[in-house]
Amino acid sequence: MLRVHVFPCRSDNYGFLLHDPDSGGTVAIDTPDGEAYLREASTMRWTITQIWNTHWHPDHTGGNGVIAAATGAAVAGPPEITRVAPVDRVIRAGDTLALGSWTAQVLDVGGHTREHVAFHIEAAAMAFVGDSLFPLGCGRMFEGTADQFWTSLERLRALPPATQLYCGHEYAQSNARFALSVDPDNAALRARSADIAEKRRRGEPTVPTSLDRERATNPFLRCDDPAMQERWGTAGDPVRTFAALRAAKDAF
Repeated sequence: MLRVHVFPCRSDNYGFLLHDPDSGGTVAIDTPDGEAYLREASTMRWTITQIWNTHWHPDHTGGNGVIAAATGAAVAGPPEITRVAPVDRVIRAGDTLALGSWTAQVLDVGGHTREHVAFHIEAAAMAFVGDSLFPLGCGRMFEGTADQFWTSLERLRALPPATQLYCGHEYAQSNARFALSVDPDNAALRARSADIAEKRRRGEPTVPTSLDRERATNPFLRCDDPAMQERWGTAGDPVRTFAALRAAKDAF
């Protein structure tokens, strides 16, 4: 099976090394800190052979050059990556990427940035979602529109429930505080928030998270829930509900 090495980077980023023992290939998923990735790969005795970028922000692409220079790894990412770094292969929704015999489907999850993508490896029940979705939250809407972002979240929500979601930052505790403020009667959310607090007290990551838990507790995945819409006065309109939630989180 594929192996995923998760490690903290910078102040609140996570780094991911995805390794296929059969082929020996290793993918760096986003690159907040190139030197950190090289150190972690050396510790694992893996050689980075590819870099897959989800979006153009420097805390997800900043290590591309260092890693590529040290390893010769090929870089794949959406067209927006070319703003900040060279790309060996430009990818778009519907494309696939390979790691040994494993196939990753490229998904359009634009909203945080316009051309943000995610990598879904269905056979391994995992998806690398960058800054599109977090435990109990979603990314800030820097470039996209509410309609685009809600469509992206619907796309992620439709993945198999057991899918493990690998997200780019450790934001779970702040997201939990906001989620409880807008969905206080959700018993599953209250239990999840307590679990997150205990994990962080022990210094454990909250990533990956499972899609089934997010579907039950993440308010940003429930914008078509009549109870959530009633709270925001947006009955029948999940896009307006999402926009209201996102604006409230921005000001929280």
